Amino acid sequence: MSKAYVLINVERDLDITSRLKKIPEVKEVYRIYGIYDMIVKVETKDMKDLRKVVIERIRRINGVRSTMTLVVVS
Repeated sequence: MSKAYVLINVERDLDITSRLKKIPEVKEVYRIYGIYDMIVKVETKDMKDLRKVVIERIRRINGVRSTMTLVVVS
């Protein structure tokens, strides 16, 4: 299993939280203060699926400006 935290910058205050929660691999979503606006915990079966979720699902949400993925190492 692959786990990662995805830091997200958003363009404006859209309802991105509810869209992220609809992605089955997204386990936790938090709004945060600082350089990034949100942090999301993602769990997938492998790195290939992790990459797919971040690139094809999270980054394509309207209002997501940029992401940084931090992969958890056991």
